[in-house]
Amino acid sequence: MADVIMLRETGGPEVLRLESVNLPAPGPAEIRMRQAAVGVNFHDTYVRTGMYKTLALPGIPGVEAVGVVELVGAEVRDIKAGDRVGYVTNRYGGYADARNIAADRVIRLPAGLNDRDAAAVLTKGLTVWMLINKVRLLRRGEMCLVHAAAGGVGRLLCQWASHVGAEVIGTVGSREKAEIARRNGCKHVIQYREEKFPARIREITGGRGVDVVYDSVGRDTFLGSLESLAMRGHLVNFGQSSGHVEPISVSRLVEKSNTLSRPILFHYIESPAERQEMADELFAALRGGVLRVEIGAEFPLREAAAAHRALESRTVSGSIILVP
Repeated sequence: MADVIMLRETGGPEVLRLESVNLPAPGPAEIRMRQAAVGVNFHDTYVRTGMYKTLALPGIPGVEAVGVVELVGAEVRDIKAGDRVGYVTNRYGGYADARNIAADRVIRLPAGLNDRDAAAVLTKGLTVWMLINKVRLLRRGEMCLVHAAAGGVGRLLCQWASHVGAEVIGTVGSREKAEIARRNGCKHVIQYREEKFPARIREITGGRGVDVVYDSVGRDTFLGSLESLAMRGHLVNFGQSSGHVEPISVSRLVEKSNTLSRPILFHYIESPAERQEMADELFAALRGGVLRVEIGAEFPLREAAAAHRALESRTVSGSIILVP
């Protein structure tokens, strides 16, 4: 048996309910994990509300977790019981105290990284590495704008962008979050409730604009992000916490020869070799102090609804995790 959070209908946080389900023996190419910590991400809220229709209902949400291997299937050779592993997967099933998962989907965890920090950083850290190195290489001396700079992904993105030598501008919603953004690498911070960020970007950059915008907010910021780009600047829209971006004409990009991308992490980690390369780079950044994991809140697994409310309220800075 396993305790899981089952999603039987889309809706508000209250649709996340604890259930017990039978857990069969792992298949020949699978392992069974006893999960120690589960990451909570905005992707989970999109699935819960039905904005993303990517989980067949009834189903168990959650894309990342870490834990210890309990059993291995007959065909598994390079993983054994007792190994510490984690995963990020678009096949869901993360909100559980135990699960079976294909052995070729997991990532080995280094000894120096504890379970809670690992669950808090896997999806977010791999996303940041993808944004800075794969989607569009961020270079020393460039200027970038990071929306939601005090959030779980935002602060890691500011840390890594600052480390590579970029000049980082962040947007936040309060004075408290402005201080968090500054501590995490932002040279300039814009409180978007007090001033319009495109005008402030023009002021900071002397009218030039920024080379890259990292926008996880979506509908509320997208057009302003486009306006904030420099000539030949690149807009990376990688989330939509405020809602879907309305369609725009491609000719809008012609005004400054801008480029636009809409990446999703799962497409960058399908290859086991590429996934492990990205994870190794992430673990090295953590060991070297380039990135610092900050857990803003943790909830028991049974309180997944409360975790979603906390995430969507934007009152928690840092990552949120569930502990089975």
